[in-house]
Amino acid sequence: MSSEQNPVAPETAGPRPRRLTYAAALAALEGLAVLVGGVWMLVLGVTGDPDDRQQAVTGAVTLVVLALLPLLAARGLLARRSWSRGPAVVTQIMALPVAYTLLQADSMAIPAGIALAVVAVAALVLLLNPETTRALGIRGPGNVGTGAQK
Repeated sequence: MSSEQNPVAPETAGPRPRRLTYAAALAALEGLAVLVGGVWMLVLGVTGDPDDRQQAVTGAVTLVVLALLPLLAARGLLARRSWSRGPAVVTQIMALPVAYTLLQADSMAIPAGIALAVVAVAALVLLLNPETTRALGIRGPGNVGTGAQK
């Protein structure tokens, strides 16, 4: 036996950085908000009087399924899975146009747009931070080696 087997990469050993925990919390918050919105749409589509019941239910189911992306990403971030940063970043990028659309409204949607924009930008900053990248074991360009050589 020439080396010991270590299931955790050296970059991911030790306590989870707070930035990673905060990024996971923001992704989970977004996922829960989308899930609640989808369930609300589903309830209104089934029990209410929508113009097109099938369209209301389809939209609601779509939101519920879309909520899985940030929720799974948040779980992966907490578990320090390197794959989870991609879906988390995509979620934030998708949230920015939604926030912009909400900001263009003349209603109570403006505060929601501000909140969504702040959360998306904060999450992106946290996810792209070098400390988060190291904690997830993601190597930058030019660092594609398979590990320390003996």
